[in-house]
Amino acid sequence: MSETVIEWIGQHAHRLTTLDSRAPLTDLLPVADSVRDAQVVAVGAATRGAHELSALSHRLVRLLVEELGFRSLALEGDDASRLGLDEYIRTGTGDPRVMLSEARSFWQTEEILDVIHWMRSFNRRHPDDPVRFAGTARSPQGQAAPLDGLAGIERSLAEGIIQWHENTSDRIVYWGGIAHTVNGDPRTVSPSSPPMTHRNAGSYLREYFGAGYVSIGLTFHHGTAPYQVLPPPAEFADAALGGTGLDAYLLDLRADGPPPVRTWLDTPTRTRLIGPDYDPDDNAAYHLSGGSLADWFDAILHTQEVTPVRALS
Repeated sequence: MSETVIEWIGQHAHRLTTLDSRAPLTDLLPVADSVRDAQVVAVGAATRGAHELSALSHRLVRLLVEELGFRSLALEGDDASRLGLDEYIRTGTGDPRVMLSEARSFWQTEEILDVIHWMRSFNRRHPDDPVRFAGTARSPQGQAAPLDGLAGIERSLAEGIIQWHENTSDRIVYWGGIAHTVNGDPRTVSPSSPPMTHRNAGSYLREYFGAGYVSIGLTFHHGTAPYQVLPPPAEFADAALGGTGLDAYLLDLRADGPPPVRTWLDTPTRTRLIGPDYDPDDNAAYHLSGGSLADWFDAILHTQEVTPVRALS
């Protein structure tokens, strides 16, 4: 790992100061410059099981809605309309905790409930300019689906977001997993047998929106999510991202850098991707590959150590 790369990261990193979803957004304001003209901003996490990544995603959604006028949230993984959550954030009808108990497991967290409550609060304060669910981003159901079926799901995810934008003209936050949100044409997800390699939703959205599709990745170095995740192998991009030792920071990957940095950003790499299962004895197997950091992301929010999401009681 190049010391030049780690020094560059340290020099260009904007430290994040809080995970509190209700705190001022001052530390995230550098994001605003890179997304000001975007129509769709993807917020993709390396794992759904980490509290820190979920809390930072919530803060990003707040920034995009409150400061930059985004008004639709495509929350990947289930159907907010089916659950009644879209009606709740509009009218306050029902109990969102009960609704989430019927959702897929990775929506059944206090962090997601916090987002739902914030959306309802925003709409009470802005009845004539509400935020809403796009209702278009249901993700693949599992690893057993055939490869061509998964490829079709990726296209369908993108087409749903494109159709929502065409119908509403809303600027959209697409919150999901990095396997779907990165600009990957193609990208490979491991572990799987055989590895799953195909175009993903993010690549279709980049093709359609061009620079109007901004991809933000939420990465981490080690921690518990909810099982103990070891530090990444040295050849993973996450190892360099963790080399500064900073607790949490924002890094704009479009910033200028010396040749070793550009080479690192532009060279195909691996970054960790932790799903519902993880084997520490096969740590290197859990990754995303098939592209470079600069291909996949416009910016990264990196957290050094993560702790588990809080399951709904």
